Amino acid sequence: MEKMKEHFEFEIDDKYNGERLDKYISYQLDEATRSYIEKLIDAGYVLLNSKLCKKNGRKLKTGDKVIVSIPEEEDIDISPEEIPLKIIYEDENFILINKKYDMVVHPAYGNYSGTLVNALMYYTQNLSTVNGKIRPGIIHRLDKDTSGLIMVAKNNNSHAKLASMFVDKTVHKTYLCIVKGNFSEERKEGRIENLIGRDIKDRKKMAIVEKNGKIAISNYKVVQQVENYSLVEVAIETGRTHQIRVHMKSINHPILGDSIYGNSDNLAKRQMLHAYKLEFKNPIDDKEYKFTAPLFDDFIEVAEKLKFDVSIYK
Repeated sequence: MEKMKEHFEFEIDDKYNGERLDKYISYQLDEATRSYIEKLIDAGYVLLNSKLCKKNGRKLKTGDKVIVSIPEEEDIDISPEEIPLKIIYEDENFILINKKYDMVVHPAYGNYSGTLVNALMYYTQNLSTVNGKIRPGIIHRLDKDTSGLIMVAKNNNSHAKLASMFVDKTVHKTYLCIVKGNFSEERKEGRIENLIGRDIKDRKKMAIVEKNGKIAISNYKVVQQVENYSLVEVAIETGRTHQIRVHMKSINHPILGDSIYGNSDNLAKRQMLHAYKLEFKNPIDDKEYKFTAPLFDDFIEVAEKLKFDVSIYK
């Protein structure tokens, strides 16, 4: 029996009534290429209402149940690619990169080119092998459309020590985001603490849950406000998938441009979320480090269009 790596289960809600099967799966697995999804369907890895479905264009109905199985991938060769990287800092143990938006961190689901890993493999031959050849050097990740600081290990020894900071929560991460709406004076700073787990109706989404979730803690502070929008710094104590996006939605201030947890907006082509600052005591040399990553032009353009002053973040 063929070994499966992952299973995803979805229930179609009214929003996707009439949507094509391949397009719906593409939305749910946004890091997958369209050709990869077509191959999954053609090869019989997709069930619709418990029955095999090999029709890419099958129209879905509200209440339909879709199951997608992801097979273990065969031995894959990831090629180095000459993709520019914005290096914030580098020494013999790690690299800090200001990751551009619209870049997947590591290859997955047929998406084997254009990723941060492809770029890193061209840039250096010194990457840790702890996570195998699909994710060399990768200690943590950012969403495809979240920009900002990401740490990469250059050898296995440093990988183990640096990864321990994320496990032990001794690395302090601060993000900058633009959210919809304004905050009252008494709510301009706050702490959000709850459990986050998979949304039972939409596997692509995370949600606040009462059980079967992981503790998630975000501390936010409003930096500036203009009409209908706020510029917010968010310091996270945990690093759950989509944590800030879920938390800001939970207090009725979804991130501008976040089509998953808010609504798409003509002002922004992606979610206005940037991993701005990393602070930590390096377990390798026992020294304190603090790094910041300048905003990318698209974030600056949106912020200035809304009349925010983001000069200190450039």
